[in-house]
Amino acid sequence: MQPQIPKDPVVPELTEVQITELTDIVFLSKELLPCDAIFVFGGTYPGHWEATIDAYNRGLGRMIIVTGGVSPTGIKHENWVDKTVPEAHVIVNKLTEAGIPLNVIVYEDRSRNTLENVLFAKEVFNFDAIESLLIICKSHGAGRQYRTLAKHLPPKINYFSYGFDSNYNGQTINRENWMHSSMGRSRVFGEYLRICFYGDRGDILRLNKKVEGLTYTMDD
Repeated sequence: MQPQIPKDPVVPELTEVQITELTDIVFLSKELLPCDAIFVFGGTYPGHWEATIDAYNRGLGRMIIVTGGVSPTGIKHENWVDKTVPEAHVIVNKLTEAGIPLNVIVYEDRSRNTLENVLFAKEVFNFDAIESLLIICKSHGAGRQYRTLAKHLPPKINYFSYGFDSNYNGQTINRENWMHSSMGRSRVFGEYLRICFYGDRGDILRLNKKVEGLTYTMDD
C-alpha cells in the first residue's frame, strides 16, 4: 500500500519567506516544560524510545502513552528486526529495559497511522484528566502530530514537542538544516502537503493560512 502523499515529493524552488513559513508550520518550538503525560507516536526509528527515556528521566512527564501497531505504508528503520511486531510492543520493551516502571506506561497496539495513534490512545487513557502533553516524534513530523492531537483531544491541553532529529541516507533533518539538502526539502515539503491534505479533509486541525505560492492537489 502506498501513502496518499509521497514521502519524498518533488519540491518547487522555495523563497526565503516560504522556507521560514514551512519551518514554522512543520516544526514546533523547542520550549520545554514538565507535562502531565508523554505521548509517544508510533514508529520504528530508535528516537521514539530514546527520546522518551530521556524525557522521562528528566522529569518531563509522569505517565507515558505509547502508540503504534503495524503500519502498512511506513518505511521501517533499517535496524527494525521483525516487521510483524506492533511498534508499541517494541517501544514499551525498550522503556522497561531502561528502568521505567511498567505501571507508568499505557499503550495501544492496533493503530496503523497517526490519526489512529490518537483515536486508539483515547481508548486506553483519560485525556480529560490532564492539562499538558509532551509529544515524542520526529522533529519534522511535530507540526502534523500536534495538529492531530489538538483536533481530537480536549481543548484545554497544552502541547510541547520533544522531537528528535532523523537521518536518511546519511542526511540529518532538523529545524536548522532541512533547507540545505534535497532530502530535507523533500521530507519537509511532504509534511506540509500532508498537513494541508489532512487538515482540509478534517482529520487534523486545519491551517489558518497556507504558504503563499505553494499549491497542492487532493486526490482521494
